[in-house]
Amino acid sequence: MELEVRHLRVLCAIADAGSLHRAARELGVSQPTLSTQLRRIEQTLGGMLFTRDRTGSRPTPLGHIVVSRARPLVSELAAIVAETRAAAARAADGPRLRIGATASRALPGWLRRLRARVPPVEPSLHMGVSANSLLHMVAEGRLDLAFVHEVEGSPLRIPAGLRVRVLVEREPQFVTLATDHPAAARREVRLADLAHDRWMVDSTVDGEWDGVCRVLREAGIDPDLLHGDYLTAYSLAAIGEVVTVSQPTARPRSDLAIRPLQGDPLGVRLLLAARTAAELDHGCAELQEAYWEAAHQAPAYQEWLERRTTGPPAQARRTVRA
Repeated sequence: MELEVRHLRVLCAIADAGSLHRAARELGVSQPTLSTQLRRIEQTLGGMLFTRDRTGSRPTPLGHIVVSRARPLVSELAAIVAETRAAAARAADGPRLRIGATASRALPGWLRRLRARVPPVEPSLHMGVSANSLLHMVAEGRLDLAFVHEVEGSPLRIPAGLRVRVLVEREPQFVTLATDHPAAARREVRLADLAHDRWMVDSTVDGEWDGVCRVLREAGIDPDLLHGDYLTAYSLAAIGEVVTVSQPTARPRSDLAIRPLQGDPLGVRLLLAARTAAELDHGCAELQEAYWEAAHQAPAYQEWLERRTTGPPAQARRTVRA
């Protein structure tokens, strides 16, 4: 099972309600259904999240950690949904564009540019960790466009008939570590410098776990790998508990060092998918502009680009295939 935002809502509802019975009533499902959902979530995360007895349900220590991380994500998504619906109501008579995307710093700039069109386009945004799921939603007509990344060595399952445009042929993935980590003093980090660190990787992201494992094995490293979402990973990296991968467009933080890996062993391909070439054209130019805007707001990535490329055009070769 892949952990989704709806599962995070379930955990928050149980924690707030204090019992499965009350949470099920608030969520509009039966208590057996909610109990089954909770068991599956716990199996996915690898531990018990709530103790259950006749007095109710209380978070375990692991449950407290998960719920504390889930709350801001659920709240942020609720805010995004409310904002998007309000904007959609204001532009009810204008063209609509249903967009699905994996996480990217380019998204705010893309949405801003679409709304600045003449006439404006009002996008709706569906976020997901599974690129394969988003591609299927486009193929089924539930989304118009999907902006996804494909981890090197783990090709996506592109549905037949879907058209795909390559926005960035290979985006290097960087490493994020504590600012006082010895390797943070380097402009580029060698994998050998991280051989004794614990890594945290989000295994729910298609191809991510396999990609990191492959790169580390090829470097002769057998690390202690932990599963966790990247919000948690960055928090733990800041205190030196783990190191983790990050997109090069990640904004700098005072408590984290974001560095390229020497030799750029891990990369992803950035793709835009639609059912027709016309739909691809509908948002591609604005997305490319937004991506390079985000890239040049990230100092480590900007420096990497200046050292290795002649500029965005060399990185942004586009192709279309059926």
